Amino acid sequence: MAVLVDTNVLLRLLQPHHPHGPIAERALTMLRSKGEVLNVASQNLVEFWAVATRPIVENGLGLSSEQAMGEMNALKRLFGLLPELPLQDAWELLVTKHAVLGKNTHDARLVAAMLVHQVDSILTFNVQDFNRYSGITVLDPRALAP
Repeated sequence: MAVLVDTNVLLRLLQPHHPHGPIAERALTMLRSKGEVLNVASQNLVEFWAVATRPIVENGLGLSSEQAMGEMNALKRLFGLLPELPLQDAWELLVTKHAVLGKNTHDARLVAAMLVHQVDSILTFNVQDFNRYSGITVLDPRALAP
């Protein structure tokens, strides 16, 4: 099975003291031990950069651009990077079919990447954000690695 790792899981890897940090690590270890192929999309890296470089007082990680680039390069070594293919048509179909509005449009782009690349599952702490989409399996790290 191919799994897309959501940005919130990637960010928790940098926050070992956050309650979700160890859960994210255990879930990824468990999936890897089962031979699952773990991937990220370009959208994940854009979202990661936005949070990683945002000030801590604004719910970010407060990293410099050099630190954020180092962490992004580490992520690209740890996970497969799905090629940036034209996703616009798939994304437009999803946002109109499911009446996606506001910030959830970013999640729809991740689902579009999954569909285009035939990735069947997503690992995310935000399960409710992906339940509307058929044809994908939503994996909660808390359920995988209690």
